[in-house]
Amino acid sequence: MVSKGYSKPQRSPNSPPEEREAYEESLKYYRDLKNVVDTSREEGREEEKVEIAKAMKKNGEPIEKIMTYTGLTEEEIKAL
Repeated sequence: MVSKGYSKPQRSPNSPPEEREAYEESLKYYRDLKNVVDTSREEGREEEKVEIAKAMKKNGEPIEKIMTYTGLTEEEIKAL
């Protein structure tokens, strides 16, 4: 969901060709921006999982518990 300062473009069904083209360009920009935001959020979540796993591993938590809390695989945790 993109919210800060940009909303999904709206289009009238009877728009002239120039407005339809502008609408399509605006819609493409909106989708591109939304994809960037969604990707950034997902990358942030993954980085957070790794940081949590590192802290748990450092504190001597069992790998099974780290796997449960972070969703990381045993191989990913051992590689930290």
